[in-house]
Amino acid sequence: MVHTPGGAPSSHAPPAVRGWALGPFETNCYVVAAAGTTDCWIIDPGLGPGEVIDAVRRDGLGPVAIILTHAHLDHVAGVPDMLRAFPGVPIIGHETERDWPGDPELNLSGGYGFPISVPGATKFVADGDSLRIGADNWRVIHTPGHSPGGITLYNPAAGVAIVGDTLFAGSIGRSDFPGSDEATLHSSIRERLYTLPDTTRVLPGHGPETTIGREKRANPFVRP
Repeated sequence: MVHTPGGAPSSHAPPAVRGWALGPFETNCYVVAAAGTTDCWIIDPGLGPGEVIDAVRRDGLGPVAIILTHAHLDHVAGVPDMLRAFPGVPIIGHETERDWPGDPELNLSGGYGFPISVPGATKFVADGDSLRIGADNWRVIHTPGHSPGGITLYNPAAGVAIVGDTLFAGSIGRSDFPGSDEATLHSSIRERLYTLPDTTRVLPGHGPETTIGREKRANPFVRP
């Protein structure tokens, strides 16, 4: 189990999860706040995260981790801004992509014409690890395919999965990038996401939220 700092809350209520679509890629950056504490996580800070920083400060929250579902540029470009606003916050990601945030070719920024090199993860998680914030336990599910180190954060008690770019409402992640693999992506969706309860809320890296049940019924790209 990987613990992120923070005291136990006085009561156990579902975590609050808010999202912002950031930058030209409209990447969903999520803030997860634990009930009864001021602790929060910032997940996938994309380009131009100023409004997220303002909201965190306005709400009196204190980030205890920045978590990367994967290390493509649109999910990591805001890391320097976050670290300037909240110095010393640890960055959590999958070890497979240890070097990606700092490498413009691996994080794809070079191919898009604006190479960036940003700080990478300082703590690493693997499939089956548990991340705790307040009284909430989130399970790490390794969901490679869109990228080799893609992870999903799943809270079974709240019925919420933050899936990065693995699964979208009515679509799936691209598999034509360096390090991507279509067969692995399909396997991650079928074997690791479609096996979650149908009522699970799916919070993707782009676009609106959906549910596991809805995607199993209607997603044209991966059938159960």
